[in-house]
Amino acid sequence: MNVLGSTRVLCVIGHPVSHSLSPVMHNAAIEALNVDYVYVAFHVLPERLGEAVEGFRALEIAGVNVTLPHKERVIEYLDEIDETARAIGSVNTIVNSEGRLKGFSTDGPGFLRSVESEWGKVGGCRVLVLGAGGSAKAIAFELARIGCEIVIANRTYSRAVDLAQSIGAWGQGACAIPLEREALAEAVQSVDLLINTTSVGMHPDVEATPFPPDLIRPGLLVYDLIYNPPRTKLVEEAEARGARALNGLKMLVYQGALSFEMWTGIKPPIDVMENAAVCALG
Repeated sequence: MNVLGSTRVLCVIGHPVSHSLSPVMHNAAIEALNVDYVYVAFHVLPERLGEAVEGFRALEIAGVNVTLPHKERVIEYLDEIDETARAIGSVNTIVNSEGRLKGFSTDGPGFLRSVESEWGKVGGCRVLVLGAGGSAKAIAFELARIGCEIVIANRTYSRAVDLAQSIGAWGQGACAIPLEREALAEAVQSVDLLINTTSVGMHPDVEATPFPPDLIRPGLLVYDLIYNPPRTKLVEEAEARGARALNGLKMLVYQGALSFEMWTGIKPPIDVMENAAVCALG
């Protein structure tokens, strides 16, 4: 890769950000396509977020990915917000068009593309979502958009209620349940897809699982957004009980690919991005 005076900069911001696989994925795509871009990671403290956003304008940064903890707060510093990103209150992609910054969320569409690439169409199915944070919102809204019925389970029940009401106000059916065994046992019997959006089971706490393994039934689709480790306890337990399971790496790749296309107007090679991410994970 040659970095020239004409090279345009893409980046990801977060706190922390050193663990991000985005530079590896995007630079692999840039090399494969031989386009004049480079992708870097910037560590941005929460109290300096506004300054960082102004820096994007001053330095003419072409595009930005936004990760934790900035996805919600960054909205106040942008010029325009996509309708879906505004509805979920979260932005993970910023496009700089001649100094005007517009925010989008590719998390939901990235999740949906990753699911459909492995399991086919899921429109109209019933889904149990564990968690009610930013990723849960993006995924739940995207699934509601294609006619899925959503059940939200969260440790703080009031947050699950808030998310279910937001989805309902958007025109789709959703309900909230506490993240407790009895409620989960009843809910899982009538769902087609179980999604973990929590951090339970993430490295280094790899023996933890967000869902009682004995409640998983054969034929259930189980999607764990965690990809480090690649095989979480939830994924292992699901497969051991005859369920089909995926980790979150494909979602990371697809949401990144959508961002890349927004910035450059070019569809990146999905296989190249995924292979780079897999290699980086070891």
